[in-house]
Amino acid sequence: MAISLAPGALGRYRRFSRFNSPYRAHDDGSAIDLYPVGATAPSPVSGVVRETRTVGCPDRTYAADEDHLIVVDLGEAWCERAGATPGTVARILHVVPAVEAGDRLAVGDRLGDLTRSGFFGRWVDDHVHLGFRSPEANPIRASGSLPVTAAVDVEPVAWDGTGVVAERGPTHVVLDEPSHPAPGERFAAIASDEGVPLDGGLTHYAGGGAFGEQPLGDGTTLSLRGSRVGVARGRGIEWDDVAIVANGERVTGLSLFAARDGVGAKVVWRDPPVGVGDDVRIEITPDDDPVRLGGR
Repeated sequence: MAISLAPGALGRYRRFSRFNSPYRAHDDGSAIDLYPVGATAPSPVSGVVRETRTVGCPDRTYAADEDHLIVVDLGEAWCERAGATPGTVARILHVVPAVEAGDRLAVGDRLGDLTRSGFFGRWVDDHVHLGFRSPEANPIRASGSLPVTAAVDVEPVAWDGTGVVAERGPTHVVLDEPSHPAPGERFAAIASDEGVPLDGGLTHYAGGGAFGEQPLGDGTTLSLRGSRVGVARGRGIEWDDVAIVANGERVTGLSLFAARDGVGAKVVWRDPPVGVGDDVRIEITPDDDPVRLGGR
C-alpha cells in the first residue's frame, strides 16, 4: 500500500512530481518532489526530527557542492491519516536544515531554505525531495523507499503541441501553453491523447507515470500528439523509443508535472535557438536511439 499525501500538505506547494527524475527512488513512484513557492521549504509531514546530515554531491558550476538530509520520525496521527505503519520515517533532501534533532514539526513548519543541489539537472527547479522508509529500514541509505501517492485530483489538460516562449534558460524553455484551467485553485497536468495526466521526463528519463492514486492497468498504451509514447508497467509508464522535436530540431525532452500555477510545457533544450516571444511547435517521432539520461 502506498503512503498517501493529503491535500493539506500538497496544497502548500505550487507543483509536484513522482516520476520526473533520473534517480531510482522515482522509477516506481517511491518518492515525490515538491516545489514550494519561494525559497523556504514548508514541512510536508509532522513528527520529530531524528537527525540531519550533510553530504557531498556532484560538482556542477550552477549548483552547491553539498546537499542535506533531514530524517523525521513521523507522528502517529500523521501515519494514520497517510495509511503508513506507525514508526514510519520520512527522509527529506535538498533543504539546508533550520531544524535539529529533537525538534517537533507540524505540517507547514519551516524546514529551512532550498538548496541548488548538484544532483539536479540545470533545467530542474529547486525542490524538496520526500521519501518514506518502514520502521525497520535504514533511512540513510539511498535505496529502500516505500511507494507514495498524492491524494489530490489532477485535472488533465489537452495540448496541441504549440506555444510561445514565456521563459528561457540555458537548457530549457517554458511555453505559455497549455494554459491552466484555474490557476491557484487546483492541480492540472498535460494530458495524453487518451486524457491521462502525465508525469515524468519524456523520454529523457527511463520512465514516467500518471497522476492518480491508482496505477494504470498493465499494458495500457498512451499517446501524445498522435504518437504512441509509452505503455503502463506496474506503478509507472515505460516510455517508447521516441524523439521530441521542437521547431524541427531534436531536443532532450519534455518535463511533465502537476501544477497549481501554470501548466505551460517545459521543453528541455540545450542552448535553445529561440527567445521569449518566439513560437515553438513540438512533434513526437519514433526514434531507435532515444535520449536517455543517467544511462537508463
